[in-house]
Amino acid sequence: MAPSAVTVGDKDVAHLPLKLGGKQNGANGHSEQHVDELQMESHDKTQYVLGSFRCLIADLCQQFKMGHPGSAMGMAAIGVALWKYAMKYSPENANFFNRDRFVLSNGHACLFQYTFLHLVGYKNMTFEQLTSYHSDRWDSYCPGHPEIEHEGIEVTTGPLGQGIANAVGLAMATKHLGAVYNRPGYEMVNNMTWVMIGDACLQEGLGMESIQLAGHWRLNNLCVIYDNNQITCDGSVDLCMAEDVNMKMRASGFEVLEVEDGNYDVESIVKALISARANQERPTFINVRTTIGVGSANANNAAVHGAPLGKEDIANIKKTYGMDVEKTLEVSQDVYDFFREAVPRGRQLENDWNDQLSRYSKEHPELAAEFKKRMKGEMLDDWTKYIPKKEDFSTEPTPSRKSAGNVCNPLAQNIGNFMVGTADLTPSVNMAWKNKVDFQNPNLRTACGINGDYTGRYIHWGIREHAMASVSNGMAAFQKGCILPVTSSFFMFYIYAAPGVRMGALQSLQVIHIATHDSIGTGEDGPTHQPIELAALYRAMPNFLYIRPCDSEEAAGAFISAVGAKDTPSMISVARQNVAQYPQYSSREGVQKGAYVFIEEEDADVTLIGVGAEMCFAVDTRKVLKEKHGIKARIISFPCQRLFEAQPIEYRREVLQNRSKAPRVVIEAYSVNGWERYADAGFSMHSFGHSLPREYVYGRFNFDADKIAAKIKPLVEDVRSNGIESLRGEFRDLNADYVRDVFH
Repeated sequence: MAPSAVTVGDKDVAHLPLKLGGKQNGANGHSEQHVDELQMESHDKTQYVLGSFRCLIADLCQQFKMGHPGSAMGMAAIGVALWKYAMKYSPENANFFNRDRFVLSNGHACLFQYTFLHLVGYKNMTFEQLTSYHSDRWDSYCPGHPEIEHEGIEVTTGPLGQGIANAVGLAMATKHLGAVYNRPGYEMVNNMTWVMIGDACLQEGLGMESIQLAGHWRLNNLCVIYDNNQITCDGSVDLCMAEDVNMKMRASGFEVLEVEDGNYDVESIVKALISARANQERPTFINVRTTIGVGSANANNAAVHGAPLGKEDIANIKKTYGMDVEKTLEVSQDVYDFFREAVPRGRQLENDWNDQLSRYSKEHPELAAEFKKRMKGEMLDDWTKYIPKKEDFSTEPTPSRKSAGNVCNPLAQNIGNFMVGTADLTPSVNMAWKNKVDFQNPNLRTACGINGDYTGRYIHWGIREHAMASVSNGMAAFQKGCILPVTSSFFMFYIYAAPGVRMGALQSLQVIHIATHDSIGTGEDGPTHQPIELAALYRAMPNFLYIRPCDSEEAAGAFISAVGAKDTPSMISVARQNVAQYPQYSSREGVQKGAYVFIEEEDADVTLIGVGAEMCFAVDTRKVLKEKHGIKARIISFPCQRLFEAQPIEYRREVLQNRSKAPRVVIEAYSVNGWERYADAGFSMHSFGHSLPREYVYGRFNFDADKIAAKIKPLVEDVRSNGIESLRGEFRDLNADYVRDVFH
């Protein structure tokens, strides 16, 4: 096959007519590109733009002697094909609802995206801002990886694989909203999602999890563009990878296109992108062969990946591309003119869509009213009325995972914003509601008979916890508030999902994670499934609510807090086993404050801090202390540290009684890390768990009211003798006997 060619599978499509522009077409939910008069710019002009772009990238990295020039230079032709020809967007309105979404999964190449945002006219990306890349300006719009807060950036990327997962979520959102709201003649939601990846994103497990899901769901509105330069930080890719990527992508359900000359052949890339938009059957993978650092003396070498090229090399690059060696950070008017039609084209695209929305509103007024709420990120109904009242809950011991389902299921059943899913644990997590419809490729017919369509809002993620969290971030990012994803799995398996959960918190994306089986009370599944240390991670995570309710009433409070936290993801941590119900003590309002007085006791000798499934030990220990030892105890319920820290200092002092002479003891079967700021002592875990029936496993680790009380008694006596000051700065471990048993 001759150079300057595109292949789709085994078919040469190099001579497909180039048809650009945009007019609504209904068959596959995409816009057909077919305006013949919009032709490619001349070869010479295009090559001049590519050379100018590459020299600018080199200069931007050189000015502060930091940055990643190689991939950005190598991908220049891909960027021209996208921003000049294929992508639909409006630089004057970065939030245009039906815009194409672009994700740079290889986020280290951020200068690629920043520079094109500047060239096509995004108002915030001024030349002054562009040149602030890697400067000491705290207000720079050009951080070292793309960040969602900035105009034209859909999601924050950087940790490799996250971006492609987010892109799958964005494409899911389009498919779902289109299936719900599009009507014949009115394709209100039909945008494409384009995602750039490099070699590394294909090596990350998350990347493959996400690719599998996209292919399985046949997300034909997703196009993955592979910057195939065969270089990573350590050297050439064949150091650690020798698979046939195209075969893998075909096996995963993608249409595979190839572009041989990704350095200069813009026309072939454009044709591949147009083919991807036209695909009605499956997502598209475009394998574009590029050269990292093309034009540099170190091109095709790992040295150009993450370091400036040096003045001598940059001078030679400028000579190669016919640029003035003496000029630095130069963008000619000809380059700006090359992209000049992006602003009016985007304005027209937006006007046409708004006109269509007006007609849609007249023909489908009720549907349009609902659609406009979604566009604004509003809930479709008053969600608070679906939260069960306290008297609706059983007073019998109930697994708190069931309590969580009793609260979440009415929300999901009645409010279309919710999209709920699980990592292959539907029977265990209690998140499936009656008459749910699964989000699924409508043509799929499963062996088990569980089918669905794109209107569905229950998601079978398979055993892919990392993708579940990261793809959910993409759904949440489509338009904040439009979709509220809810994930679910065993708490222990959220260690697989942690990078995705963290990225959601970093981006202020509202996702609710339901973490079940959250204690050693999980029982015979043993230490592999019994979380000990994980809560400390999620309690420490910034902009994240880790909420551990003790009963059904507190579960209601947890959901109220999580649904109300519009710019914060949450995790509601619940138990597998039956837990006692405390309707006379528990309070949903208290949960929303993070901690509250559960049982008050005047002139208490000790304050017990009860948490989640271990609240029963605090309640039972209080009784033993009073009846056997004559010690008066008050109890605090403490489901969420971060919510508590948001309360006024007066409230926190009142709950903790900081200035009393009574010690505070936390009782929780987790690592104690983090409780030192609230308690003087703790009865906690120091090892992994054990495989025992749940009625025995707590006893194995001394979680027994009599044993706990026996350890609290000498603590209280010590304070009576030596004063509370004797404990300050000396956190006491009351389960130390168990530690000695284990380690000695």
